Amino acid sequence: MTIIDAHSHLWRRQSAVVDGQQIYTTKNGRSMFFGQEVQMLPPFMIEGENTAEIFLANMDYAQVGGAVVVQEVIDGMQNDYLMVTARTYPDRFFMCGLPRLGLESKEAEQKITAEDLLMDVDTLRYLKFKGVAIPGHRVNRKMEDFLPAMKYMEEKEMIFSMCLPDDERRIADFGELIKECPNLKIAIGHFGLATTKNWKNQILLARNPNVYIESGGITWLYNSEFYPYPSAVKAIREAADLVGIDKLMWGSDYPRTICAITYKMSYDFVIKSNLLTDDEKAAFLGENAVKFYGFKNLPVLEYVKNMSE
Repeated sequence: MTIIDAHSHLWRRQSAVVDGQQIYTTKNGRSMFFGQEVQMLPPFMIEGENTAEIFLANMDYAQVGGAVVVQEVIDGMQNDYLMVTARTYPDRFFMCGLPRLGLESKEAEQKITAEDLLMDVDTLRYLKFKGVAIPGHRVNRKMEDFLPAMKYMEEKEMIFSMCLPDDERRIADFGELIKECPNLKIAIGHFGLATTKNWKNQILLARNPNVYIESGGITWLYNSEFYPYPSAVKAIREAADLVGIDKLMWGSDYPRTICAITYKMSYDFVIKSNLLTDDEKAAFLGENAVKFYGFKNLPVLEYVKNMSE
């Protein structure tokens, strides 16, 4: 089975200012996060570096062939590091660039115009990014501000990854933008925030031919239930019934989610479920993402037996 992670994160150094508050690495995988020290990484990542090499070791062990790397404003701008990583491992990663959004105060955010956003996307394309990811659940601005950049990405055949908040109006507004860009490939993240009241409205956006849904963070959404996440699988089943399994992709939200579970556990709960057929599992865990992102030359990763088996 080809497995692709459609939602992951990388950084050499986590450092950001969001809403005027600093977010930064402390020790033993911890970070200061909005005034509270939290376990941002597994504790053995003592230097706080979430590098491609560490991720690839996890991917190889879990037999994950490729990964889509998106960015979060809470990690700071990682475009420089991702550019280097894309050149070093061209067959394993699909990199998404981050425009200058949500990286300072709300006041600074509002000074960034739709034209500024378009210029940022143009720069990201010049830097060889094939996609742009915006954590829209952390960026509070009018949806129409994204339209010029989306039209540009449509013209240049880039991919747009967007996470939306649990806000019925903003979801509807994004739906109108989708209609304006029928040939722009769009991935909606965090499985529509499946534990919130408006999540199905996000899933239904995938009835548009160019829109897919990825499940990054679904184990975080159902963290209180914990492995093997039966309600998460039910949500996948329900979404598949709404829009078709061919519009859904697995994502882990690595590395934050593996503070609670191993990387392999972030997808094998799907494999072990009886709510999906083998063909549906194969489509969700990799085949759809290969088609959507265009992965090629993926390695054949053999199973390595654990010493404890």
